[in-house]
Amino acid sequence: MTERVTGDDPREAPAGSAERAPGEAPHLDESIRRIRAAATETFSSGADSGRALRKLVSADFALARSALGRALAWSAVSVVFGASAWLLAMGAAIALLQSWGLSWLASISIATLISLIVTAIAAWRVSVFFDYAGMHATRRQLARLGMFSEDDGDDDEPSTTSVAPAAPAGERMP
Repeated sequence: MTERVTGDDPREAPAGSAERAPGEAPHLDESIRRIRAAATETFSSGADSGRALRKLVSADFALARSALGRALAWSAVSVVFGASAWLLAMGAAIALLQSWGLSWLASISIATLISLIVTAIAAWRVSVFFDYAGMHATRRQLARLGMFSEDDGDDDEPSTTSVAPAAPAGERMP
C-alpha cells in the first residue's frame, strides 16, 4: 500500500494540522479519515482481486469444457478405429489358425477366448479405477465433521455407524 500524503485531496484537509508539531499525534477526525481511506483502498484491492480470480476461473472452466469436448470426439474416433483394427486382427488370426490346419470352429473359438480375456481384464481395471474415483477419504472426513453423511435420509432410525479407532502400530484390526 502506498502511503498517502496529506493535502493531496482538498476535501481531506486535516483539522489543526497547521498547529501540530512534528511527531505529535494527529487529531481524531484526521485519524478516522486516514483509517477510512485505508479501508476503502483495501476493500477496492480485494474486490479487484476477486474479479480477477473470477475471470481466471471462468476462462479456465471454458478451456476445460472445450478440451473435454475435443477429447470426447477424439476418443470416439479412437474407439471406432480400434474396434475395426481388432476385428481385422481377429480375422487375420482366424485365417492363420485355419491355414495351420485347425477347423473353423476351433479358430473362431480361440479368437473369441482371446477377446473375452482382454474384455475381462479391461472390465476389472475399469472397476478398480471407478473405485478410486469414489473419493472415499474425503467422504470419511466429511462424515467425521458431520456433513454429507450417507445416513442423512433416515431420520427415524438412530445412527449406528461410528468411526473405528485407529489400530496401534503392529496390530491388525479384525
